[in-house]
Amino acid sequence: MRSLLVIIDGLGDDSFAAWQGRTPFEKARHKNMDELIAKGCLQEISICENDIVPESCSCILRLLGVAKEDMPQNRAYLELLANGRDVSEYEMVLRCNLVAVDEAGYLAGFNGMGLTVVQMEEASKICNDILKEIEFIHLSEYRNLLIMSKESKVLNCKIKPPHESVGEHLEELLADLKNSSLAVKYLLQKAEERLKKFTHDGLHYALYPWGTSQRQTLPSFYNLHKLRGAVVCKAEIARGIGKALGMEVCVPRGATGDVDTDLRSKAKATVELLQQYDFVVTHFNGTDEAAHRYDALEKVAFIERIDKVFLSTVLDAVQEPLKIVICGDHVTSSVTGKHDRGTGPVISAFSDGRSRVKLENYRDIIKFLMKECD
Repeated sequence: MRSLLVIIDGLGDDSFAAWQGRTPFEKARHKNMDELIAKGCLQEISICENDIVPESCSCILRLLGVAKEDMPQNRAYLELLANGRDVSEYEMVLRCNLVAVDEAGYLAGFNGMGLTVVQMEEASKICNDILKEIEFIHLSEYRNLLIMSKESKVLNCKIKPPHESVGEHLEELLADLKNSSLAVKYLLQKAEERLKKFTHDGLHYALYPWGTSQRQTLPSFYNLHKLRGAVVCKAEIARGIGKALGMEVCVPRGATGDVDTDLRSKAKATVELLQQYDFVVTHFNGTDEAAHRYDALEKVAFIERIDKVFLSTVLDAVQEPLKIVICGDHVTSSVTGKHDRGTGPVISAFSDGRSRVKLENYRDIIKFLMKECD
């Protein structure tokens, strides 16, 4: 029996008094998910528990059965793989956000707040030739990567994620990083000068490097489970994980990694891959992005669209029985805009309702999806 894992990134959230104590998932209308719950179960489970950080890289790897000791320290290297690049053992990779800063120097937005997608692309172009020792790679919107020679001080530098640092002073946030590398310090200073052209309404823009990582080999998905696996996604981290694990990676036309993604296209790709592979994981990133924007209603609406458009299409098209799990990777609060270790909803079921399923922790999710079932 084939397995489908639907990861709705950052699905868990806070409850809202205005919604009678309900979370965005509880407020959302999701007829198809409710039918699966009736056939199986709905549990509140923490994927990260207390031993890994509440971050997509480690949590998605955990859902795919990768042991904690095999997980990379940070995700930049995997995002590089997602874009068809690699580095040598003598190099390292950093994530690099385009961030908005207020007149007092405090971080106002971690995601290029106030700029259009075209402006963010233009901003990346004027920053990509500042220093030949540091390669600048634009991924999408506010997301970029830096490749440079491995420096232990930079590699071991603890940098607070920008999406958890809004309202804090930029200089204080990046002080240790700048002190650890003159090259990085020079890059950031020159970038801020070049980005002055985008200043408006009391906001100016800067680069925010973080999440240092290096080359690392992960175990293959097939060797872990003796199953052929595929990933349907757009977000760099999900694509990078798929490639690192040797899974087939499909980026459907119209997929965006946000709430405007083409859900029918992702459903079609999922159905096609379920005909060819033992295990398919489909990743949706829009819920996480909405919560980072403090937009709980947008998160509710996207959950409803996943149910109405994606899930209904898949369930109608796939005639053979499936093992299905629908869950988040971590909690993303629409109140704070930050990730959290708390529990989130996990739906598990046989699509034909042949027997009840009861999952109590993330280990049960892996066992249910990966084990043989006639």
